[in-house]
Amino acid sequence: MSAGNSRRAWGWHPLTDEWAARVVADAAVRPGNLVLDLGAGEGALTAHLLEAGARVIAVELHPGRARRLRERFAGARLTVVEADAGSLRLPDRPFRVVASPPYGISSALLRTLLAPRSRLVAADLVLQRAVVRRYAEGRSAARVPGRWTVRAGPSLPRRAFRPPPKVDSAVLVIRRR
Repeated sequence: MSAGNSRRAWGWHPLTDEWAARVVADAAVRPGNLVLDLGAGEGALTAHLLEAGARVIAVELHPGRARRLRERFAGARLTVVEADAGSLRLPDRPFRVVASPPYGISSALLRTLLAPRSRLVAADLVLQRAVVRRYAEGRSAARVPGRWTVRAGPSLPRRAFRPPPKVDSAVLVIRRR
C-alpha cells in the first residue's frame, strides 16, 4: 500500500460496525429522511443509514473509497459525491447529517452546517471529544446560533474505531429548535 493510500497518511479511523449501528440508532433516522454521511469512508455509517430507510448522500474525498462505496451499495438509495466535505454545497431542502467526518475539518464544517441559510434539521457528528465539549458548553468561538439546541451525546471508546485514534471522541447532537 502506498503512503498516499494508507490510513495513517489520510488520518482515517473508520468506525467499527457495532459502533456505527449505535450512532445511527441514537440518531433516530426515519425512512425517507435525506441524510448526509460526510467522510463516508467505505460505508460504516452508510450501511446502517440505508437499513433505516434513509436516502443517503455519501460524501467521500478519497477516490478509491468513493469507488468502493458505489460498488458496495449499487442499486441502493444512495448518491456518492466525491468531494471535500468542508466545501460541499448543502441540499436546498431539509436534511440531516449523521457522520464521522475528518476531525481536522470540524470547525469549518460546523460553521457551514449552522449557517443562516442551511436547511439542516438535525446532526449527529462523531468528533473529537474536546470539540464536542466546547460546542456543547457554548465556549468562546464555538457559540451556536439560538435556533439550535446542541448537546454532548455518547462518548465513543477508542476501540470504536479501527485503527484506534490517539484522541477521545464523542457525538455532538444538534437539533433545530
